[in-house]
Amino acid sequence: MQPVMDSYDATAFAVESYTCPRCQAAAEMRFPGLCPACVTTLRDTMRREAHVVDAEYVPKVNVTANAVALRND
Repeated sequence: MQPVMDSYDATAFAVESYTCPRCQAAAEMRFPGLCPACVTTLRDTMRREAHVVDAEYVPKVNVTANAVALRND
C-alpha cells in the first residue's frame, strides 16, 4: 500500500503549454485547467458574500416519520 500524499511541491512539476477549456487560449501552466485570465474573470464575476438565512425547516404535510423513529422500546 502506498502512503497518502499530504502535500506536494508544485514547483517539482514542469510548466507545459495547455489549452484553456473555457477560452481556448494556450497558456503555460503546471497542471491542465483554466488559464489565469479565466480564473481571475470567474472569481471577479461569480464571487458572492455569504448571508445568513433565517428560516426554519417545516416538513410538508405528506411527509411521514420513519418507522424506527416511531418505534417504542
